[in-house]
Amino acid sequence: MRNVVAAPATNDVQGRRYLHFSTPTSAKDYYKILGVTKDAKDSDIKKAYYQLAKKYHPDTLSDKDKRASYDQGGQTERNFGGWQYQSSRSAEDIFRSMFGNIKMDPFSGFAETADGFGAAEEVAVNLSFEEATRGAVKNVTYNSIENCFKCSGSGVELGYKKVSCPYCNGTGVVSSNRGGFFFQSTCVRCRGSGSFNKNPCHDCEGHGTNVQRRTSSVNIPAGVSHGQRLRLNVGRNTLYLLLNVADSLIHKREGFNVHTDVTISVAQAILGGTVNVPGIYEDNIIKVQPGTSSHTDYMLRGKGIKRLDQAGSGDQYIHIKIQVPKQLTERQRALIQAWAELETNTRGTVNTIKKTVDGEKKTKTEADEQAKTDDKAKEGENNDGDSLLKKVKHALFG
Repeated sequence: MRNVVAAPATNDVQGRRYLHFSTPTSAKDYYKILGVTKDAKDSDIKKAYYQLAKKYHPDTLSDKDKRASYDQGGQTERNFGGWQYQSSRSAEDIFRSMFGNIKMDPFSGFAETADGFGAAEEVAVNLSFEEATRGAVKNVTYNSIENCFKCSGSGVELGYKKVSCPYCNGTGVVSSNRGGFFFQSTCVRCRGSGSFNKNPCHDCEGHGTNVQRRTSSVNIPAGVSHGQRLRLNVGRNTLYLLLNVADSLIHKREGFNVHTDVTISVAQAILGGTVNVPGIYEDNIIKVQPGTSSHTDYMLRGKGIKRLDQAGSGDQYIHIKIQVPKQLTERQRALIQAWAELETNTRGTVNTIKKTVDGEKKTKTEADEQAKTDDKAKEGENNDGDSLLKKVKHALFG
């Protein structure tokens, strides 16, 4: 089951092109079959191919037992790469069905096949967080299967034509009598076409197509996520775009919802106010209630990421954090100390603030002076009669 996204790519090449999601299909591990690693050189892959082709080539009639088995059923049973099956096809045909018509030109790449570099090509596309959530146009370079320019896709060298297949006499099928039973099968030489390319095109080796390196602009829809695999049809080519999305420095994504940490000052937390919140598509201003504590959460409904599979957007969750200043001016420190003297619900102690015998709070300096002499204690009591407002004014303005 796959979801189709109506996002046609731009710069149309060889017909219309559609971008849609596709669940990755399971495929045979050809590297494992050949017994090589993914970083093996082309020459090593070709060598492994020839070794397996030689090892499993059905030299049937020269072996007495295999010939008897063939006479009975017309087939030989083989165990190839851990798979047991019966087939009358040669190892070369088997490899061609898996890898395509491999060009074994020593100067060409192994991946170049008649079907266009084997399976569908996968191209990695790097996106920023903003590009993934808002959509973007990206240039994608890929291998494009196109008609051979020289033979115009016929696969025949200029000045020649295809001839009737000599193996099936132009019928496209081969008949045989095996053990008293009459069988008909598709001709493996002409693949049922009935014609034989005696003079293949030198440029495309009779395939009618070759591979060109192309670059096209592709529309990436808004709302895609990291690791998502998009399928792109470009004419006869099928591409899979593997998306690598970078993390955001501001937001944390959770599906189509986003979480954003917002810091406010101590004054905003106590008195309230407003704060600007960066959004996915636009910034928003939220109201901070007086007495807001750290880790207070707000939700902005519908302000998350646009959904790919349905209408609407996710939500944005705002997590409040109070930013406590690490450095204070003298005036700020005096105000905080005056505030601390009035607090009655403090658990523990406050630096520079001490409790006196009567339970009132005083600064450390005042408490030390009161303990020196009784005269200074009386002076301290007179000073205690001053109002807090006078203390603040004295701290601020001298």
